[in-house]
Amino acid sequence: MCAAILSALAIMMLIECVLCNLPFWRTLAASGDSAAADNTLGPGLERTADGMLTVTDPTQAYLQVVADGTSAYIRIDPVSVRTIDKARQEAESKGTEQPLTTIRVRPDADRAACTTRSVSLSLPRSLYVKAEAGRTVRVQILEPKGSLIPIQAVRANVRVPFEINPLRIGLMVVVFVLLLLWRPNSRLWKVPLDASSVRQRAAFAALMAVPAVITVWNVVWQIRSAVPLQFHADGMYTYDFDQYDHVAQALRNGHAWLDLEVPKELREAADPYSIETRQRLLNSGVSPIYWDYAYYQGHWYSYFGVLPAVMLFLPFRVATSLWVEGGLMLPSGAAVLLLMFGFLVFACLLTVRLIERIRPGSSIAAVSMICVFVLLASNSVYLWYRTNFYSVPIAASLFLSTLGLWLWLGAAKPLSPVDSDDMPAAEDASSLSLPHLAAGSVCIAANLGCRPTFTVVALLAFPIFRTQIRSIVRRFRARRKGGRGGDGTNVLHLLRAPLAVLVPALIVVIPLFAYNAVRFGSIFDFGSSYQMTVTDMTGYRQPFANFLLTCGYYLFLPLRFTGQFPFLAVSPTPLPSWGFTEAMPGGLFMTTPLVFASLALPFLRRRMRRLGLADMWHMLMACLILGLLVMALDSRLGGLGWRYIADFGWLFALAALPALLFALGCCRPRLGWLIRAGFLALLLFSIAVTVLSLFMPGREDELIRSNSTLFLEVQSWFALP
Repeated sequence: MCAAILSALAIMMLIECVLCNLPFWRTLAASGDSAAADNTLGPGLERTADGMLTVTDPTQAYLQVVADGTSAYIRIDPVSVRTIDKARQEAESKGTEQPLTTIRVRPDADRAACTTRSVSLSLPRSLYVKAEAGRTVRVQILEPKGSLIPIQAVRANVRVPFEINPLRIGLMVVVFVLLLLWRPNSRLWKVPLDASSVRQRAAFAALMAVPAVITVWNVVWQIRSAVPLQFHADGMYTYDFDQYDHVAQALRNGHAWLDLEVPKELREAADPYSIETRQRLLNSGVSPIYWDYAYYQGHWYSYFGVLPAVMLFLPFRVATSLWVEGGLMLPSGAAVLLLMFGFLVFACLLTVRLIERIRPGSSIAAVSMICVFVLLASNSVYLWYRTNFYSVPIAASLFLSTLGLWLWLGAAKPLSPVDSDDMPAAEDASSLSLPHLAAGSVCIAANLGCRPTFTVVALLAFPIFRTQIRSIVRRFRARRKGGRGGDGTNVLHLLRAPLAVLVPALIVVIPLFAYNAVRFGSIFDFGSSYQMTVTDMTGYRQPFANFLLTCGYYLFLPLRFTGQFPFLAVSPTPLPSWGFTEAMPGGLFMTTPLVFASLALPFLRRRMRRLGLADMWHMLMACLILGLLVMALDSRLGGLGWRYIADFGWLFALAALPALLFALGCCRPRLGWLIRAGFLALLLFSIAVTVLSLFMPGREDELIRSNSTLFLEVQSWFALP
């Protein structure tokens, strides 16, 4: 182990000091002399009195400098921070264009165009741009007319400084730790899983403490910096991303509609859902018309599930009203982070519980790798990244579904010594924990108030409790015939377990149906048909011609790699007819290839039956079928959405567990080593694709826009060499 750690440290030092600092070593002999202290400005740039540049003609906006060929890099020198701050203050007071902090440039080396990239004035490393030239370098400024560019000059023949990057080192430490722990001959492969072990439970708690601290810190930060997320421009829709807080305030005020203004013209419109009508109202200055809100009979509503508002947003409003009049708003991002932390914990606990049932004694290495696989396949990273209100219902349902299934699977009571040799006693419904049944039923039924698609998870009750259901049916038949098992058996006693499932579910479901009826006059109407979006949703249906292609994209959309950071691009998803599509890097099986193992489940029936795992096979087969069903529903009703993979990805991942566990448990040394190495390679590939997809241009909430500093810092690691 010590030798492996020392080798890892040596490799990290070589990567950081040599490979990542290759530009430093390559430019040691650079002259450091720039013959043109004052660059030649193109006719499309004008120098302001304070030394900045204004773009007057984007086609001729460039700076040119003489190069002598001793360095393959140029440096962009910004004006002083004091000058930028002064210009920003003046622009704010006059309402004029503010100086840019991130600038898109393209160097032309000896008239040969180089790679277009962005530079950040707050990141000195990003100001070094590769441009191998022996005579001249022309830096094109790729910004629109009127942009204020805080660039003083461009320098050629520069020496790139040596840099030790803490973020890069931290990332390498994480990668090498994973490699050390998961390598095929790691000690973790020899440590069996024991869920009753105090040591292992403490290790799990310590591991979960890290994301717990990160979650709390981010939630507190979001609450402290929360501002209303409402945006409006004349002649446009009003975008308000605080839907759940509006629902919470409406519930607190005792009514179902949202306390949002409805313009008189919209209220009096003959057909407010018509695109032509809405566009006419917008063109005439009618406002506000809220984008992606449900409008029905003169009121605004949210068509998203109400339960997250009841669970988090309303209690937060009420609690904070003790010291702030009216209470404070809980940001949607904070709610998503809390719900996703709950999913993280119970997705891992559910996976561990299933592994215990399928392959008792599996190694800690296998268990930890499979937990990471389940989290990746569930598309959870997308929800951690994109924490707006669209992610709230999905995150809530992921949390509640995994918690509910964990409770249901834990409902079986430990057998007493008297019953240990009596299999019928273990199959009896009386051996089930009623509190576990009831709590699990509440969680799974609550999906109706979050994301109704997840309510199909309730069907898993039949394979999970298949043995107990058969026992109840058998006892009822025996009671009807007056035979053995029927004498002295109280009907209520037989129905205790079913009632423990049904009654709590009804307690949750009935108020949710009543809430729908109060709003839209039908218990099954959630309001999605009344949403104000790109078309008239009251009559719109996803074209059936798109159905098969959309299903194929969800699973098999190929990855598209590029030669530039982040080396991953949006894959095109053409459809025969228009339908909702969201830019995504690839399908579930392409981004997480280990999910292919789920397709082996139908062929493992005999083996699992021989091992006494028939009930587990039925349950996981139901997961696979439900995953396909949910994917089909999303394709037919919602279209192609990257976030929708979270609806069914976790079900496919659970269905893949038997094949993965049987493969990783191979007893043949050489073959077992190869399987472990292959599993690790595929898992690291999925991790890499997931991380790179965060930086992918063209996705929703591009990182280059939301956090350009982080994007450009990581880009600089790959742009210079």
